[in-house]
Amino acid sequence: MNMELSGRRKPTPEKSQLAPEDEHELEPSLGIGLNAAIVAVSDNEPVALVVRGDPDSMGATDVLPFGPFNPREHRTLESGLRAWVQDQTGLDLGYAEQLYTFADRGRHATPGDAAPNYVSIGYLALTQAVGHHGLTNGLWRSWYQYFPWEDWRRGRPEIIARDIEPRLKAWAEKPVPTTGSQPSIARGDRARICFGLDGTAWDEEKVLERFELLYEAGLADEAARDGRNGAEEWTDRPKLGLPMQADHRRILATAISRTRAKIKYRPVVFELMPDEFTLYELQKTVEAILGPHLHKQNFRRLVEGAGLVEPTGEVKTRTGGRPAKLFRFRREVLLERPAPGVRVSAPPSRS
Repeated sequence: MNMELSGRRKPTPEKSQLAPEDEHELEPSLGIGLNAAIVAVSDNEPVALVVRGDPDSMGATDVLPFGPFNPREHRTLESGLRAWVQDQTGLDLGYAEQLYTFADRGRHATPGDAAPNYVSIGYLALTQAVGHHGLTNGLWRSWYQYFPWEDWRRGRPEIIARDIEPRLKAWAEKPVPTTGSQPSIARGDRARICFGLDGTAWDEEKVLERFELLYEAGLADEAARDGRNGAEEWTDRPKLGLPMQADHRRILATAISRTRAKIKYRPVVFELMPDEFTLYELQKTVEAILGPHLHKQNFRRLVEGAGLVEPTGEVKTRTGGRPAKLFRFRREVLLERPAPGVRVSAPPSRS
């Protein structure tokens, strides 16, 4: 799913956006950055739009579209975000909502770093079609390349048992540093809850918690790049997905968590669908977003019984199979009940 388009200005991490004289002027204050996690589904694969920067110390090049908020040029935060996305990718954003504000000092600061802190306001944007809406630059990449342990469509990912579980259990047995605040939940319990270990149920919405646990344990490449103590303790640290510059993998994890949660109580999945679609195409899109494979007949009964879709009266001819009925989103459902989402969940995990 690696489709790189014609080149434009390459971004660099937030604090590098400023010229030296600007950095000096902003030293006593905070900078405000705007980040966009732009999500689509292409060929049954969930993809995020990234742009390429110069490699960082770990070789990471991928960043989410972003730029600093300039109150002299941008009337609102969202207009600033749209301007930066347009500048870096040519994309004319459609649906977008504010995701989270990332403000802690440790976001991308390394030990001894005295540069101004950057507060980033993240946005989640959904689009129906990859390559449309004026896209001229960027790379659509499967989000499972960054988070391979999240893809349960073929069962429990092998990377959990092979690389993650044994190292998290070894980390849980190490003495907890006495500096700083102590976690309220033991390391081993956090690992079981986050990754569904030892028979614990898998919660597909805990994408951010899983990534932050890997970072804290020093297993994420970003932890090694940022000079975190936990990363220095590993002599056999595995490659757990593609890293991103700054804390953009953390921002993308937050966007995936939000999308997986919201799909269950709001009909946001239809933001990712064409106007007309088959129930098979809708199921594959929901599976791509949530991770697990879904039972075909149960899914169809759920969607049709909830009144989310209605037939168009047309059919789609498929190669080697019978024609499939075409459906469209039934917008009246928004007026009929407050939470018209696709209420599916992952099957029990098998440790």
